Amino acid sequence: MKGWVIPPEKNSDFVVNMEKVLDIYKRPYDEEMPVVCMDESPKQLIEDGKPSIPMKVGQDARVDYEYIRHGVVNIFMANEPLKGNRFVEVTEFKTKKDWAFFVKRIADEWYPKAKKIVLVMDNFKTHSISAFYETFIPEEAKRLCDRFEFVYTPKHGSWLNMAEIELHVLNGQCLNRHISTIKKIKEEVDAWQNHRNNKNSAINWQFTNNEARVKLKRLYPSIYV
Repeated sequence: MKGWVIPPEKNSDFVVNMEKVLDIYKRPYDEEMPVVCMDESPKQLIEDGKPSIPMKVGQDARVDYEYIRHGVVNIFMANEPLKGNRFVEVTEFKTKKDWAFFVKRIADEWYPKAKKIVLVMDNFKTHSISAFYETFIPEEAKRLCDRFEFVYTPKHGSWLNMAEIELHVLNGQCLNRHISTIKKIKEEVDAWQNHRNNKNSAINWQFTNNEARVKLKRLYPSIYV
């Protein structure tokens, strides 16, 4: 998971993007224009060096400290906070093309009837609209561009992305142990996704622009009349 980075004081670029995101989070649910948050996170493939000893009566489970690394996979997360839906995809890489194919799935598989999808994400270098034109023919790239309203969280503002909350839940409930193969991770993630979607686990976001102007006052430029 990303660590928190405190933005510099009196940062107008930060607050203008933050307030845009917070305004979007205030929108009521709209099936034709859903608000979807997207993020990604790496996951190491790790195999235990020696078999673990399961827990017994009067004895805790025992896990050897030695392990074998088998590389890293990438986990894409898209979640619709108001509806309580999330969609997860595990990929071998995290290139611009991987991102483009994931976003295409959001448009065509998960929200095919939406007129416009509001996609909130951070400014990671692969999250670029140009990725569509590097991955698909121009007509398809333009079609995908037109399906979305892209909204970027400010630099040092990844905490404003609700998909990061879902990634934290996924890591805590599902991926908080050694898993050695991408096949196994996909199986575990699919089971978690189905279980959580069946519970309609929505996110009740409470932080607003009015609160930000008080609690994060130091980030706002001082205005002298």
